[in-house]
Amino acid sequence: MNNLAILPRALGALFYYAPDEEINLATLNSLESLAHAYQWQELESVNNLITSLEQHRYSATKYNFSLLFEGQGSLLAPPWGSVYQNRDNLVMGDSTAAYYQFLNRVGIDFEIKNQPLDHFGLMMWAMALLIEEGNQVALIEFLSVHLLPWSSRYLELLASNTDSQFYADLASLAALFLNQVKEEIGLNIEPIKLYK
Repeated sequence: MNNLAILPRALGALFYYAPDEEINLATLNSLESLAHAYQWQELESVNNLITSLEQHRYSATKYNFSLLFEGQGSLLAPPWGSVYQNRDNLVMGDSTAAYYQFLNRVGIDFEIKNQPLDHFGLMMWAMALLIEEGNQVALIEFLSVHLLPWSSRYLELLASNTDSQFYADLASLAALFLNQVKEEIGLNIEPIKLYK
């Protein structure tokens, strides 16, 4: 596995799976490893976030995960890109169809049938796969067209949640990571109209 893919893979799991799922236990038991999984430019901010993640791990409960990512009523920060890009905040909008076409073209198949693939956690996994494959052209398209136009708004909303400081900090950590990747690659993201 490409070392650069470790962080988006870990973040993807934390955003996609409940905290009590086996896939997350190793990461949750060694949150400090997230500081070493990437060459952070803002290491002090990252270390502060990781300290807070460790202190607030208790708020990473199955209930809070369900509240923030699956929905019990209205979601403060829906994790699907189409919600932000669709006037009616619908899941499975045109942006999802375009993303499915992209995934098909680059040969990524998650074999997940019960979840739109534009879920932020799954998209972090797609990013990890593109990094592992060394497909820079596809990675740039993925970031420029499918993830970064909406993800900062999603992460901003999730960071503002008052139900779980853990997930608020996780959103801030993911935002730092994506901003650094954007700067390192030199991406200039065309702003799009967001509806949430």
